[in-house]
Amino acid sequence: MPGPLNGVRVLDLTGVVSGPFATMFLADQGADVIKIEPIGGDITRRSRASIDKNGEFSALFISSNRGKRSLSIDVKSEAGREVLAKLVAQADVLVQNFRPGTMERLGLGADELRQRHPRLIYVSISGVGETGPYVKKRVYDPIIQGLSGFADIQSQPVTNRPQMIRTIVCDKTTAVMTAQAVAAALYAREKTGKGDHIKVAMLDVMISYLWPEGMSQYTVVGAEAAAGDPNDRPDLVFKTTDGYITAGTISDSEWQGFCKATRDPELANDPRFATPGARSVNATARIHKMQEYIAQHSTAEWLERLDAADVPCAPILRRGEIIHNEQVVARGIITEFDQPTVGRVRQPKPAARFELNESAIGGPAPRIGEHSREVLAQLGYDERSIDKMVSDKAVRLAG
Repeated sequence: MPGPLNGVRVLDLTGVVSGPFATMFLADQGADVIKIEPIGGDITRRSRASIDKNGEFSALFISSNRGKRSLSIDVKSEAGREVLAKLVAQADVLVQNFRPGTMERLGLGADELRQRHPRLIYVSISGVGETGPYVKKRVYDPIIQGLSGFADIQSQPVTNRPQMIRTIVCDKTTAVMTAQAVAAALYAREKTGKGDHIKVAMLDVMISYLWPEGMSQYTVVGAEAAAGDPNDRPDLVFKTTDGYITAGTISDSEWQGFCKATRDPELANDPRFATPGARSVNATARIHKMQEYIAQHSTAEWLERLDAADVPCAPILRRGEIIHNEQVVARGIITEFDQPTVGRVRQPKPAARFELNESAIGGPAPRIGEHSREVLAQLGYDERSIDKMVSDKAVRLAG
C-alpha cells in the first residue's frame, strides 16, 4: 500500500544532513523525492569513510538518502537551469539549504518561483536564519550546539567545561521539524490552494527544542537569579557490578518502589527523600545514594528487582548491543536490504507507523546520477538531447 504522501513530488536541492534527512522522511512516507546533486555528488558521499569500491557511498549518505532518485546536473549551466525550471513546474515541494542568497543568484529564489507556481511549497533551511550578524557564517552542527545551549547543558559537573553532544543532534532535529512543517503546508494547501515559503533555521529549532526543561529557570521573567538549575545534578547512569543501568524515581510510588528493591528498610525513612519536593532539592544526594545500592549487584538482578517494584528502569546499551536487544527485535525496528555496490545494509524502519497508509523504506540510496536519464526522459527530453547534455558535462549519468 502506498504511503500517505504518495503522489507528492519533492525536489531535494539539499546537502549534508539537515535537508537530506528531512526529505528522506518524506520519501519513507511515499513521496517521489528527486535528489538534485552536483556533478561530483553530495558532499556526504565522501565526507565520511567510503564503504563501497567506487567511493560513492558512506554510511551517513545511505542513512540520509535512501528511497530517493538522483539527478546529477550542473545547476549553473544553461541546460541545468532549463531542466530545473521544468522540474519545478511539476513539483509540489522544493527544499534547499544553500547559504542565504545563493538560490536567488541562480534564478531559483522563493519569490520568483512561487510567483510563477503559487502552489509550490518552498522550504529554506539555514543555520542561523536570513537576518542578524551571523547570517554569513558557515554553520555546522557544533556551531549550533554552542549557540543554542546544548554544549552548556552537557557541562562537566566539576569543571563546568561545556561539552558537545557526540551526535549531530541539531542537523537531525532540524530535519524532523522540517518534515513536519512540510506536512502541515501540504495540508494547508489542500484547503487554500496556495503553497508557502517555509523558513527553518537550525538555531531557532534547537533553542525551541531545549526550552521546556533545559531553560526552565529562565522561563519566568525577573526570577532567573533565584531559580535553581534543574540540570545541576549527576546524570541517571548507575554502575552495577557488570554494566550500567538507568532508573527514575520521580513519583512517590517510584521512590518507594526503589526503597523496596534495595531491601533496606531504613532508606524509606530518610527525610531528605520523603517527598517529590525534597527529592528534587536533594537530587544530588539522592542519586549518589541510589548509586551506593546499585553498585552492589548485577544489571540483571537490579532490572528484575526494579521491574517487580514498578520502577522505570532499563539497561544502558552499548551501540553494538542495540540491534540484538530483545525489545528492538520484538518491535522489528531494524531492517536489512541490499545496497548496490555496497552489500547488505541495516536501517531503522520509519518510526511513525501508519495503520492505513503504511510508510516504508522506498529502496536503497541512489548512485550519483542513477536516475538522470529516467527523470530527463519523463520531462520530455529524447536520447539525443540527453546524450548532448552529458557530453557538455551539464548532466552526469551513473557509470
